[in-house]
Amino acid sequence: MSPLVSHLNLYDIANVKGVVADLSHCNTPAQVAGFTGPEELGDGLKGVDLVVIPAGVPRKPGMTRDDLFNINAGIVKSLVEAVADNCPNAWIHIISNPVNSMVPIAAEVLKKKGVYDPKKLFGVTTLDIVRANTFVAEKKGLRLIEVDVPVIGGHAGITILPLLSKTKPACEFTQEEIEKLTDRIQNGGTEVVEAKAGAGSATLSMAYASARFVESSLRALDGDSDVYECTYVQSELTELPYFASRVKLGKKGVEGFATSDLENLSPFEKEGLEKLKPELKASIDKGIAFANK
Repeated sequence: MSPLVSHLNLYDIANVKGVVADLSHCNTPAQVAGFTGPEELGDGLKGVDLVVIPAGVPRKPGMTRDDLFNINAGIVKSLVEAVADNCPNAWIHIISNPVNSMVPIAAEVLKKKGVYDPKKLFGVTTLDIVRANTFVAEKKGLRLIEVDVPVIGGHAGITILPLLSKTKPACEFTQEEIEKLTDRIQNGGTEVVEAKAGAGSATLSMAYASARFVESSLRALDGDSDVYECTYVQSELTELPYFASRVKLGKKGVEGFATSDLENLSPFEKEGLEKLKPELKASIDKGIAFANK
């Protein structure tokens, strides 16, 4: 639906033609084309400005995002290799879980190919922000359009840290509200997995969140100078090499970090930040080790 999309190339290992035929009837400017199987992947990537990777398997009840690692890591690695060979300057949005490990894998692949640009590789954490905004607006009776809650850290369990003290418009939360909201935002994905009872994980809310991040990225690529989103990227805000925080997007990718988000954190948030670091570091190390074995 975005007027900023001129060409939309769809790739999968099967069932692409039907989706392409279906989408191509929509009266929007995007020209839709389909590419099936590894032999057509290169053609689907040539000349592309932005690549979105949601490939792989979803969670089932009782699974953590890390349980998906072995299947999804190989898929992400091979797709990013193809990106490096066919559109090395493209922005890359990684949705495949566990995002905390997949972004480091992608970075290592791009480094080996000599085309790594840390400003153009993103882990899509937008769904955490979408959930945080929704749950806070509901709890506080606010207009959704006005609510903005930054979420930092990573994209799994306790590594998801909503900064409720930085909520706009400014809100007062009781300690109990903070704890309950934080827990719900961290486990929003599991809430959907359990409700679907084996039929998959979040798809509609994930697609909505991903579309928001794609739209923001396209606006930045198009020259809009006022685009900010939280995303999981190479970072120097903490001692960890990758970290999710609010960034400024520009024509060349990440243009700056909203460092003020990490200043004057509440005691609860400071504790949460220290708690998440070992888990996030382990996920990063696991991704780097996989890419280099």
